[in-house]
Amino acid sequence: MMFTCLSACQEEAQTLLSLFLQSRLFLTLVILCACSILYILICPYFCLSLCWLGCRHPEEQEGVLPAGPGAAQFEGYISVPDGKPLARVPCRQCAVVSSSGQMLGSRSGKEIDEKECVLRMNQAPTQGYEEDVGGRSTIRVVSHTSIPLLLRNQSYFFKQSRDTIYVIWGPTRLMSREKVGLVYRTLLKVKEMYPSLHLYTLTDQMMVHCDELFLLETGKNRMKSGSFLSTGWFTMVLAMELCEQIFVFGMVSENYCRDRIQPTVPYHYFEKGELDECKMYLTHERAPHGGHRFITEKAVFSRWAKKRNIVFTHPSWPDG
Repeated sequence: MMFTCLSACQEEAQTLLSLFLQSRLFLTLVILCACSILYILICPYFCLSLCWLGCRHPEEQEGVLPAGPGAAQFEGYISVPDGKPLARVPCRQCAVVSSSGQMLGSRSGKEIDEKECVLRMNQAPTQGYEEDVGGRSTIRVVSHTSIPLLLRNQSYFFKQSRDTIYVIWGPTRLMSREKVGLVYRTLLKVKEMYPSLHLYTLTDQMMVHCDELFLLETGKNRMKSGSFLSTGWFTMVLAMELCEQIFVFGMVSENYCRDRIQPTVPYHYFEKGELDECKMYLTHERAPHGGHRFITEKAVFSRWAKKRNIVFTHPSWPDG
């Protein structure tokens, strides 16, 4: 009798333990489900970082363009901060849009936007000038000195222009990744604020190449001659690598400001009345130190046009 009673007690205890474990497991599952549902509901509203990262595509997380079929790698341009080379399909036709006041009244917007790729420079806007300069921006080549100007209008440049590739150039001491130069530090902060931004810099080797190209074409050492390359120079070098055919809008020829008295045209189409284009070009060309050799560069571009498929329009160039 005692043995039977003890056995019954053991069975009852095991039953109670089993029920307890089952109820505890059930409660744990209920809590986990509730937490999951709560996480899903509140994540979009509170921008939880893990959810935000998890919901984006890998290329959007890194701000690196996915390499599509037929994509080429442009080794002279690397992404911030991971240093991957720019990879994209080369363009059949490109529009290189000058920031010059020559664009005003040109009504070139439709023609520009019809090109497969559109390259712009520095902080030149499209909003409000679409009829003359178009609205699309595939690549924007930016001087290190223009970064603060872009930061003044972050919403326009970095939020609305999500598909634009930004290529930044500048001297090594400011752009150094190893020593985290001042400008590169700023770019890292911009990238943190806009993770999906397609942000690239020129490699040190590409900067040296651009200097060597200037020496080859002009016979002058850029640094010893006290010259600074312009953003137009870096844009044309990139365009010749990226594009099969290049249409340059709003850039004047080397003799434009020397041939005759020209009507006053603003240096930038978006800064009317501040600086005169020809006066700016001639002042820089004659400066003993620290000048952009705009006119010299345009003479080089004219020679490139005879070897490559480059067309200058609005205004058109003699033999170009």
